Amino acid sequence: MDVVTLSRIQFALTSGFHYIYPPLSIGLGLMLVIFEGMYLKTKKKLYKDITKFWVKIFALTFALGVATGLVQLFGFGTNWAQYSRFVGDVFGSALGAEGVFAFFLEAGFLGVMLFGWDRVGPKMHYLSTICVAAGAHFSAIWIVVANSWMQTPAGFKIVGEGLKAKAVVTDFWAMVFNPSSVDRLTHVILGCWLSGIFLVLSITAYYYLKKQHMSFARETMKVGLWSAAIVLILQLISADITARGVAFNQPSKLAAMEGIYQTQKATPLTVAGWVDTTSQTVKGIQIPGLLSFLVYRDFETPITGFDQIPPDERPPIGVVFQTYHIMIAMWGLMALVTIAGLYLWKKKKLEKAKWVLWSLIISVIFPQIANQTGWMTAEIGRQPWVVWKLLRTEHGVSATISAHQVLVSILMFIVIYTLLLILFLFLLDRKIKHGPAEEEELVYRDVLKQGGE
Repeated sequence: MDVVTLSRIQFALTSGFHYIYPPLSIGLGLMLVIFEGMYLKTKKKLYKDITKFWVKIFALTFALGVATGLVQLFGFGTNWAQYSRFVGDVFGSALGAEGVFAFFLEAGFLGVMLFGWDRVGPKMHYLSTICVAAGAHFSAIWIVVANSWMQTPAGFKIVGEGLKAKAVVTDFWAMVFNPSSVDRLTHVILGCWLSGIFLVLSITAYYYLKKQHMSFARETMKVGLWSAAIVLILQLISADITARGVAFNQPSKLAAMEGIYQTQKATPLTVAGWVDTTSQTVKGIQIPGLLSFLVYRDFETPITGFDQIPPDERPPIGVVFQTYHIMIAMWGLMALVTIAGLYLWKKKKLEKAKWVLWSLIISVIFPQIANQTGWMTAEIGRQPWVVWKLLRTEHGVSATISAHQVLVSILMFIVIYTLLLILFLFLLDRKIKHGPAEEEELVYRDVLKQGGE
């Protein structure tokens, strides 16, 4: 393989592994704010102990997120020097804002949140939790703004020519609020919330199955299920808005997502299927006119197909089609598990429904798969552009790096990341099995007798 392909594989590996952890931190940050807010409102120790347990899980995901995120910064310089030169002014603005708004908040209040329970007042501690959660969100905001600019550039001008050409920001707020940033940011944040929520549901379902820490588990399950239901509805709305934005801003990406080879009236929506690149057709379950309606609110308006897109500007349709539909399927699985869990919880039969509890335990991987395939859809669907209509991917790689060097680095990253994943799972397993301190069980029972549940 050539250096461009290998560099793309390397960046996909480092980005994909890194993206396991920030969504968990962002989602858990939301849950911490909810649980600690319930503690401040009710003054019940149950909620304080719930918060303290999830803070430990948050700290683990946060540490791995920071460690794996640093690798990507070096990757820009070593493998993507031409790209870094081209977008340096834009990314410098966005990532500089990330440092001010995100890192300072997290660095300033993380220690208070982790170790300040008995050193500061309850309101001050809650403020620190809010600030840490906000910092995690701000980090995502500026990363998504930078990535969205690559999808729909705005607020810039090109200075220089050839290899010396670069984008320079002329309107900071136009760059920030480029045509896709708000829609994509909403979609990403909701996906992060689902990652944290389903981690909470998974661990809580494990306690249900083992009949351990039941007072803790019941309260956490209730909040987790209702949170999942609300966020899944919001994500469905966000998905519709985001897909419509893709149709107008990046028609070739939507053509790949839905497997549209021919522009036609009443464009069908493929519910499930596969792409036959030989015959240039999509085989599967289709609903005539539904895609036209979802995009234009009209069953007849045609969607742009590959027949209206130059061959050298088409993304790989087979990969994008499947990743997009896998992402949708994961939303469906999350919705089914949540509905089943809520129904049985309201009927007070959840503790005996082992198949639902096992589904909830396994469901922790559903948002992870959805997040990964969603990013794959966004990034591969943008091809062959690394910056939409401005810089092609093959023109963004470093001129001096060799394919052999990139291949060696890929193998090295695979080994290191495998070890990091094993370490993460080992530490997470220890924290889960330890659970809330055993002596706290008596406290939970006293709280329940006083109406704490």
